[in-house]
Amino acid sequence: MNIQEMTDAILDSYAAYGGINLPDENSFPNRENVVAVLHDLLSLIFPGFRTAEQIEEERLRYITGAKIHRILGVLTGEIRKTLTYLCRKNHLEKNACVHLAEQTALALIAELPEIRRKVSLDAKAALEGDPAARSVEEVILSYPGLEAVVVHRIAHFLHEKGIPVIPRIMSECIHGKTGIDIHPGAEIGESFFIDHGTGVVIGETCVIGARVKVYQGVTLGALSVSKNLADKKRHPTIEDDVTIYANATILGGNTIIGRGSVIGGNTWITKSVPPGSTVYN
Repeated sequence: MNIQEMTDAILDSYAAYGGINLPDENSFPNRENVVAVLHDLLSLIFPGFRTAEQIEEERLRYITGAKIHRILGVLTGEIRKTLTYLCRKNHLEKNACVHLAEQTALALIAELPEIRRKVSLDAKAALEGDPAARSVEEVILSYPGLEAVVVHRIAHFLHEKGIPVIPRIMSECIHGKTGIDIHPGAEIGESFFIDHGTGVVIGETCVIGARVKVYQGVTLGALSVSKNLADKKRHPTIEDDVTIYANATILGGNTIIGRGSVIGGNTWITKSVPPGSTVYN
């Protein structure tokens, strides 16, 4: 088979099986663009920590403004792609999609100070919760749990705005980097700390309170993965001040871990636990 024949065979597979993202009205977001936007957002949340650029204080306003401009341009275009099919489904004008994309991108930028406030609490929770941590700066630079939570707070905001696909791209990008899998739909309270982190799974309808600490290998999952339960609460509720040790598995939408409880490592829980409990195998 020569190159021309191989080219024809690949083109035939595009027609037969799809999976091609052309720049037309039916296109989906470009993953590389979304990841680039995410990196810019992280550099706004932690200036000088996430990029190699040298940031002098007198240039901080200019650098921040330039990144905001770049984010708005790229993110608006990618959000517009995701909304196109929703607009067609709901018989909305194309201009309405463009306007909604612009408003959503602007709303995310406007939310960044509040996201930074929450993230600062997450970083402090890591410093206070890990004896090995020496400073907040060390946590920001080197803790994968914090990085995963920061990305989640960005992705969750877009998810709550009804934006499809893009939040999942963001969450899967950081999942691949850290081994921490948090669905953008999960609700996570303030001062959340994931220690070590590898193998943590937090499902779409999970609700987590404030000051919760989770170790590596923890699964907050569903009892069933049946498709007809897609719109139901399938994942547990974790109340305030709970600690969940390594490789614990907590399943089910009706399962509630009461405030102040300690869940030991390698436990398997499918029923609610009263506040102040200690559970271990």
